[in-house]
Amino acid sequence: MSGDVRADEVANPDIGIADAVHVDKSERRLDLLRDGAVIVSFDIALGFEPEGHKTQEGDGRTPEGTYVLDWHNPESRFHLSLHVSYPNADDRAQADARGVSPGGDIFIHGTPGWASLGGDWTLGCIAVSNDEIETIWAAVPDGTTFTIVP
Repeated sequence: MSGDVRADEVANPDIGIADAVHVDKSERRLDLLRDGAVIVSFDIALGFEPEGHKTQEGDGRTPEGTYVLDWHNPESRFHLSLHVSYPNADDRAQADARGVSPGGDIFIHGTPGWASLGGDWTLGCIAVSNDEIETIWAAVPDGTTFTIVP
């Protein structure tokens, strides 16, 4: 979209409230949106096996689909984090049909000291820098729609 603002271009991290979050896995980008327009974009790291939808615990994939960011975790091991409502009913049903656990504990989170955003390293989460998770934390209320596309 034209007019995108990169996180490193934001002079004031108080960007207001986002009403949706969109992740494009192939672009390694997370966008905060308001009224359908991108208000800020962030570079991201994904699960260590980023291609495809998460199908079971331990597969290293980041889910694809529409979820909700349903709670803020101030005690994250990764600075701060926002919980993704994965697995949904469809995710659980496909995993049950295969006799496996769908996994869970998917978050948008900050970065520990040993990691960088230079590659995909999470267990299925979406990682940004610690400064960026602070911006996202302040801009995204619980209940915000969260879409992840391949």
